[in-house]
Amino acid sequence: MKIVMTPNPYRDRNFKYVEQAAVILKESGVETKICLPFDVDKSFELPKDLKLSELNREIKNADLLICFGGDGTILHSSKIATRHHVPILGVNIGTMGFMAELEASELPLLAKLAEGDYRVEKRMMLRVTVHNEGRELFDETALNDAAITKGAVARVIQMAVECDGVEAINCSGDGLVVCTPTGSTAYSMSAGGPIVEPSAQNIIITPICAHAFQAKSIVTAPWRTISIRLGKLGRRNAFLSVDGGRAFRLNVGDVVTVRKAEQETRLVRLKDTSFYEILNNKFDVR
Repeated sequence: MKIVMTPNPYRDRNFKYVEQAAVILKESGVETKICLPFDVDKSFELPKDLKLSELNREIKNADLLICFGGDGTILHSSKIATRHHVPILGVNIGTMGFMAELEASELPLLAKLAEGDYRVEKRMMLRVTVHNEGRELFDETALNDAAITKGAVARVIQMAVECDGVEAINCSGDGLVVCTPTGSTAYSMSAGGPIVEPSAQNIIITPICAHAFQAKSIVTAPWRTISIRLGKLGRRNAFLSVDGGRAFRLNVGDVVTVRKAEQETRLVRLKDTSFYEILNNKFDVR
Protein backbone atom coordinates (compact mmCIF):
# COMPACT_ATOMS: atom_id res chain seq x y z
CA MET A 1 0.00 0.00 0.00
CA LYS A 2 1.27 3.46 -0.94
CA ILE A 3 0.04 6.60 0.81
CA VAL A 4 0.85 10.16 -0.23
CA MET A 5 0.79 12.77 2.55
CA THR A 6 0.30 16.48 1.85
CA PRO A 7 0.93 18.75 4.86
CA ASN A 8 0.04 22.42 4.74
CA PRO A 9 3.43 23.92 5.75
CA TYR A 10 1.73 27.01 7.19
CA ARG A 11 -0.36 24.83 9.54
CA ASP A 12 2.07 22.02 10.32
CA ARG A 13 4.97 24.44 10.39
CA ASN A 14 7.61 22.05 11.67
CA PHE A 15 6.06 19.05 9.89
CA LYS A 16 5.58 17.56 13.34
CA TYR A 17 2.32 15.77 12.57
CA VAL A 18 3.18 14.48 9.12
CA GLU A 19 6.41 12.98 10.42
CA GLN A 20 4.53 11.32 13.30
CA ALA A 21 2.10 9.88 10.76
CA ALA A 22 4.97 8.64 8.58
CA VAL A 23 6.42 6.68 11.53
CA ILE A 24 3.04 5.11 12.38
CA LEU A 25 2.39 4.09 8.77
CA LYS A 26 5.89 2.74 8.11
CA GLU A 27 5.68 0.60 11.23
CA SER A 28 2.47 -0.81 9.75
CA GLY A 29 4.25 -1.71 6.51
CA VAL A 30 2.92 1.18 4.42
CA GLU A 31 5.02 3.02 1.82
CA THR A 32 4.74 6.78 2.32
CA LYS A 33 5.66 9.87 0.32
CA ILE A 34 5.51 13.45 1.60
CA CYS A 35 4.53 16.10 -0.96
CA LEU A 36 3.64 19.76 -0.63
CA PRO A 37 0.04 20.45 -1.70
CA PHE A 38 1.04 23.81 -3.20
CA ASP A 39 4.08 26.01 -3.78
CA VAL A 40 5.25 27.92 -0.71
CA ASP A 41 6.53 31.47 -0.51
CA LYS A 42 10.24 31.77 -1.33
CA SER A 43 10.92 33.19 2.13
CA PHE A 44 9.48 30.07 3.81
CA GLU A 45 12.22 27.81 5.14
CA LEU A 46 11.62 24.08 4.76
CA PRO A 47 13.47 21.65 7.07
CA LYS A 48 16.69 20.60 5.32
CA ASP A 49 16.35 16.98 6.43
CA LEU A 50 12.79 16.64 5.09
CA LYS A 51 12.60 14.48 1.96
CA LEU A 52 9.91 15.82 -0.34
CA SER A 53 8.52 14.22 -3.48
CA GLU A 54 6.58 15.62 -6.43
CA LEU A 55 2.83 15.36 -5.88
CA ASN A 56 1.84 15.10 -9.56
CA ARG A 57 4.19 12.13 -9.97
CA GLU A 58 3.45 10.27 -6.73
CA ILE A 59 -0.35 10.56 -6.86
CA LYS A 60 -0.52 8.52 -10.08
CA ASN A 61 0.06 5.18 -8.33
CA ALA A 62 -1.07 6.08 -4.81
CA ASP A 63 -3.74 4.13 -2.95
CA LEU A 64 -4.69 6.99 -0.66
CA LEU A 65 -3.90 10.64 0.08
CA ILE A 66 -3.72 12.04 3.61
CA CYS A 67 -4.08 15.81 3.90
CA PHE A 68 -2.85 17.72 6.98
CA GLY A 69 -4.48 21.12 7.45
CA GLY A 70 -7.84 22.85 7.68
CA ASP A 71 -10.86 22.66 5.39
CA GLY A 72 -9.19 24.90 2.80
CA THR A 73 -6.22 22.54 2.53
CA ILE A 74 -8.50 19.53 2.20
CA LEU A 75 -10.51 21.26 -0.54
CA HIS A 76 -7.30 22.11 -2.39
CA SER A 77 -5.89 18.59 -2.15
CA SER A 78 -9.22 17.00 -3.09
CA LYS A 79 -8.89 18.39 -6.63
CA ILE A 80 -5.86 16.33 -7.59
CA ALA A 81 -7.03 13.32 -5.57
CA THR A 82 -10.37 13.26 -7.39
CA ARG A 83 -8.72 13.62 -10.81
CA HIS A 84 -6.71 10.46 -10.11
CA HIS A 85 -9.58 8.59 -8.38
CA VAL A 86 -7.64 8.46 -5.10
CA PRO A 87 -9.58 8.58 -1.80
CA ILE A 88 -8.57 11.31 0.64
CA LEU A 89 -8.34 11.41 4.42
CA GLY A 90 -8.17 14.73 6.25
CA VAL A 91 -6.27 15.39 9.47
CA ASN A 92 -7.36 18.64 11.09
CA ILE A 93 -4.64 21.10 12.04
CA GLY A 94 -6.91 24.10 11.50
CA THR A 95 -9.70 25.76 13.40
CA MET A 96 -12.91 24.16 12.09
CA GLY A 97 -11.76 21.16 10.07
CA PHE A 98 -15.31 20.09 9.33
CA MET A 99 -14.31 17.69 6.55
CA ALA A 100 -11.38 16.17 8.41
CA GLU A 101 -11.75 12.62 9.71
CA LEU A 102 -9.08 12.86 12.39
CA GLU A 103 -7.80 15.45 14.82
CA ALA A 104 -4.04 15.71 15.27
CA SER A 105 -4.32 13.81 18.57
CA GLU A 106 -5.84 10.78 16.80
CA LEU A 107 -2.91 9.88 14.51
CA PRO A 108 -2.49 6.34 15.95
CA LEU A 109 -5.77 5.44 14.20
CA LEU A 110 -3.89 5.64 10.89
CA ALA A 111 -2.56 2.12 11.59
CA LYS A 112 -6.05 0.86 10.65
CA LEU A 113 -5.37 1.82 7.02
CA ALA A 114 -2.80 -0.96 6.57
CA GLU A 115 -5.38 -3.50 7.74
CA GLY A 116 -8.02 -2.21 5.35
CA ASP A 117 -10.15 -1.27 8.36
CA TYR A 118 -11.81 1.78 6.86
CA ARG A 119 -14.65 2.76 4.56
CA VAL A 120 -14.90 5.23 1.71
CA GLU A 121 -17.71 7.78 1.56
CA LYS A 122 -18.64 9.33 -1.79
CA ARG A 123 -19.37 13.05 -1.92
CA MET A 124 -21.21 14.81 -4.71
CA MET A 125 -19.40 17.57 -6.63
CA LEU A 126 -20.52 20.43 -8.87
CA ARG A 127 -19.30 21.46 -12.29
CA VAL A 128 -19.19 25.23 -12.61
CA THR A 129 -18.84 26.92 -16.02
CA VAL A 130 -19.09 30.45 -17.39
CA HIS A 131 -20.18 31.16 -20.96
CA ASN A 132 -20.62 34.34 -22.95
CA GLU A 133 -22.16 34.23 -26.44
CA GLY A 134 -21.24 30.56 -26.84
CA ARG A 135 -17.66 30.92 -25.62
CA GLU A 136 -16.60 28.97 -22.53
CA LEU A 137 -14.59 31.23 -20.24
CA PHE A 138 -14.37 29.16 -17.07
CA ASP A 139 -14.67 25.49 -16.07
CA GLU A 140 -13.99 24.06 -12.60
CA THR A 141 -15.34 21.46 -10.20
CA ALA A 142 -16.40 22.18 -6.63
CA LEU A 143 -16.65 19.94 -3.60
CA ASN A 144 -18.06 22.75 -1.45
CA ASP A 145 -19.52 25.64 -3.37
CA ALA A 146 -19.52 28.30 -6.05
CA ALA A 147 -19.99 31.84 -4.75
CA ILE A 148 -20.89 34.94 -6.75
CA THR A 149 -20.09 38.07 -4.79
CA LYS A 150 -20.06 41.81 -5.39
CA GLY A 151 -16.91 43.87 -5.53
CA ALA A 152 -17.92 47.31 -4.24
CA VAL A 153 -18.89 47.42 -0.56
CA ALA A 154 -21.81 49.85 -0.90
CA ARG A 155 -23.44 48.35 -4.01
CA VAL A 156 -25.59 45.35 -4.87
CA ILE A 157 -25.85 43.13 -7.93
CA GLN A 158 -28.97 42.01 -9.75
CA MET A 159 -29.28 38.24 -10.17
CA ALA A 160 -31.72 36.05 -12.09
CA VAL A 161 -31.49 32.35 -11.23
CA GLU A 162 -33.07 29.67 -13.41
CA CYS A 163 -33.56 25.95 -12.72
CA ASP A 164 -33.77 24.01 -15.99
CA GLY A 165 -34.64 27.25 -17.80
CA VAL A 166 -37.44 28.28 -15.41
CA GLU A 167 -36.93 31.36 -13.24
CA ALA A 168 -36.51 30.45 -9.56
CA ILE A 169 -35.04 33.59 -7.96
CA ASN A 170 -34.84 37.18 -9.20
CA CYS A 171 -33.44 39.68 -6.74
CA SER A 172 -30.65 42.08 -5.95
CA GLY A 173 -28.21 41.57 -3.12
CA ASP A 174 -24.61 40.91 -2.12
CA GLY A 175 -24.38 37.71 -4.12
CA LEU A 176 -25.33 34.05 -4.25
CA VAL A 177 -23.94 30.69 -3.10
CA VAL A 178 -24.62 27.42 -4.91
CA CYS A 179 -23.34 24.49 -2.90
CA THR A 180 -23.28 20.73 -2.41
CA PRO A 181 -24.51 19.07 0.80
CA THR A 182 -20.84 18.92 1.85
CA GLY A 183 -20.63 22.70 1.44
CA SER A 184 -23.91 23.40 3.22
CA THR A 185 -22.07 23.95 6.52
CA ALA A 186 -19.72 26.55 4.99
CA TYR A 187 -20.51 29.89 3.28
CA SER A 188 -24.10 28.88 2.50
CA MET A 189 -24.91 28.29 6.17
CA SER A 190 -23.39 31.66 7.10
CA ALA A 191 -25.69 33.27 4.54
CA GLY A 192 -28.75 31.63 6.12
CA GLY A 193 -28.90 28.44 4.08
CA PRO A 194 -29.97 25.03 5.42
CA ILE A 195 -27.70 22.33 6.80
CA VAL A 196 -27.92 19.21 4.63
CA GLU A 197 -26.44 15.80 5.41
CA PRO A 198 -23.23 15.54 3.36
CA SER A 199 -24.13 12.13 1.94
CA ALA A 200 -27.30 13.55 0.36
CA GLN A 201 -27.64 14.37 -3.33
CA ASN A 202 -28.90 17.95 -3.63
CA ILE A 203 -27.94 21.36 -4.95
CA ILE A 204 -28.55 24.26 -2.55
CA ILE A 205 -29.02 27.84 -3.78
CA THR A 206 -28.68 30.58 -1.15
CA PRO A 207 -28.90 34.35 -1.83
CA ILE A 208 -26.50 36.51 0.20
CA CYS A 209 -28.22 39.47 1.92
CA ALA A 210 -30.96 39.59 -0.72
CA HIS A 211 -33.00 42.79 -1.04
CA ALA A 212 -36.24 40.82 -1.44
CA PHE A 213 -38.43 39.33 1.26
CA GLN A 214 -39.28 36.22 -0.76
CA ALA A 215 -35.68 35.41 -1.78
CA LYS A 216 -35.02 32.31 0.33
CA SER A 217 -32.74 29.28 -0.06
CA ILE A 218 -33.84 26.60 -2.49
CA VAL A 219 -32.85 22.93 -2.28
CA THR A 220 -33.05 21.26 -5.70
CA ALA A 221 -32.75 17.74 -7.04
CA PRO A 222 -29.24 16.76 -8.21
CA TRP A 223 -30.19 16.57 -11.89
CA ARG A 224 -31.19 20.25 -12.13
CA THR A 225 -29.15 22.71 -14.17
CA ILE A 226 -28.74 26.05 -12.39
CA SER A 227 -28.10 29.16 -14.51
CA ILE A 228 -27.27 32.57 -13.05
CA ARG A 229 -27.47 35.72 -15.13
CA LEU A 230 -26.35 39.07 -13.82
CA GLY A 231 -28.11 42.35 -14.52
CA LYS A 232 -26.31 45.46 -15.75
CA LEU A 233 -23.24 45.99 -13.63
CA GLY A 234 -22.26 49.50 -14.70
CA ARG A 235 -19.16 50.36 -12.71
CA ARG A 236 -19.86 47.54 -10.30
CA ASN A 237 -17.92 44.30 -10.29
CA ALA A 238 -19.04 40.75 -9.63
CA PHE A 239 -16.76 37.81 -8.99
CA LEU A 240 -17.04 34.03 -9.04
CA SER A 241 -15.06 31.89 -6.62
CA VAL A 242 -15.11 28.08 -6.55
CA ASP A 243 -14.24 26.37 -3.25
CA GLY A 244 -12.73 29.61 -2.00
CA GLY A 245 -10.22 29.75 -4.87
CA ARG A 246 -9.01 32.69 -6.91
CA ALA A 247 -11.80 35.06 -7.93
CA PHE A 248 -12.88 35.13 -11.59
CA ARG A 249 -14.29 38.48 -12.71
CA LEU A 250 -17.74 38.33 -14.27
CA ASN A 251 -18.88 40.71 -16.98
CA VAL A 252 -22.22 41.68 -18.49
CA GLY A 253 -23.53 38.82 -20.61
CA ASP A 254 -21.73 36.09 -18.68
CA VAL A 255 -23.88 33.13 -17.68
CA VAL A 256 -22.76 30.99 -14.75
CA THR A 257 -23.99 27.40 -15.02
CA VAL A 258 -23.88 24.91 -12.16
CA ARG A 259 -24.77 21.23 -12.44
CA LYS A 260 -23.82 17.98 -10.77
CA ALA A 261 -20.33 16.88 -11.82
CA GLU A 262 -19.52 13.43 -13.15
CA GLN A 263 -16.66 13.18 -10.66
CA GLU A 264 -17.12 12.35 -6.98
CA THR A 265 -14.76 13.03 -4.11
CA ARG A 266 -14.08 9.96 -1.99
CA LEU A 267 -13.41 10.60 1.69
CA VAL A 268 -11.87 7.92 3.92
CA ARG A 269 -13.65 7.18 7.20
CA LEU A 270 -11.88 5.47 10.12
CA LYS A 271 -14.50 6.22 12.78
CA ASP A 272 -18.25 5.70 13.08
CA THR A 273 -19.02 9.26 14.10
CA SER A 274 -22.53 10.53 13.37
CA PHE A 275 -22.88 13.67 11.27
CA TYR A 276 -24.91 15.15 14.12
CA GLU A 277 -22.13 14.47 16.61
CA ILE A 278 -19.81 16.39 14.30
CA LEU A 279 -22.31 19.27 14.22
CA ASN A 280 -22.44 19.34 18.01
CA ASN A 281 -18.66 19.20 18.37
CA LYS A 282 -17.78 21.72 15.67
CA PHE A 283 -20.53 24.25 16.23
CA ASP A 284 -21.27 23.50 19.89
CA VAL A 285 -25.02 23.55 19.19
CA ARG A 286 -26.25 22.23 22.54
